[in-house]
Amino acid sequence: MLVIVLAAVFAPWVTPYDPVALDLRNALKPPSWKNLLGTDNLGRDVFTRVVYAARIDLQIGAIGVALPLILGTMVGLIAGYFGGWVDSLIGRVIDVVIAFPFLVLVIAIVAMLGPGLINLYVALTLVSWVLYARIVRGETLALKRREYVLAARNLGYGHLRIMLRHILPNAIPPAFVFGMSDFALDVQVGATLSFFGLGAQPPAPEWGLMIAESRSMLLSAPWTVIGPGLAIVVVSLVISLIGDGLADKVRGLDG
Repeated sequence: MLVIVLAAVFAPWVTPYDPVALDLRNALKPPSWKNLLGTDNLGRDVFTRVVYAARIDLQIGAIGVALPLILGTMVGLIAGYFGGWVDSLIGRVIDVVIAFPFLVLVIAIVAMLGPGLINLYVALTLVSWVLYARIVRGETLALKRREYVLAARNLGYGHLRIMLRHILPNAIPPAFVFGMSDFALDVQVGATLSFFGLGAQPPAPEWGLMIAESRSMLLSAPWTVIGPGLAIVVVSLVISLIGDGLADKVRGLDG
């Protein structure tokens, strides 16, 4: 994962080509030492576009996790701590959002707001926060009955201090673990929406968009699709393995 991130950050030093510059004379060249993954129908170096596309796709994953994590954690913390009608109201909202298929709801929101990365981030935040809220709420319900929380109440500490200083640090690890799986899902959702023309827009290099632009050449120039396709698979696999490792660490701490 570190190699992928560094390649994305230092893309101009990794490859000498411009990811959007056209070179029709060298269109659809097969892989070679000059063009490691060949060129597409517009003569653009596929390897260069895959590397630069990592910037967009990793950004989708990071923002698609960070914003829902922050919002969902705060909402779940409030719901679990105060309980009562607050918990019931937030719980019904969570149930309504979860009732809709994740991808269908994201596509519907982006379709209403219009294509583009900003609207994609809005859609991911509006749909994903409920998952984090559900996790943190469950952890908070258990933690607020622990001895150290009851002791903090008896000492006269305010609700805000108890929530942020005593409950949140212990309730947030499971949400972070889930965030790794959600990161991989967001990368795939971003690629999917770009494939359908609702995410990143041409000529931006983005893995799903690259596959969409080259799908008609799958048999004649398969390298134009294999490169971005493998990038999606590798990033999703690596992030999933990191998530599994974090889950083992959290279980070890709980034990």
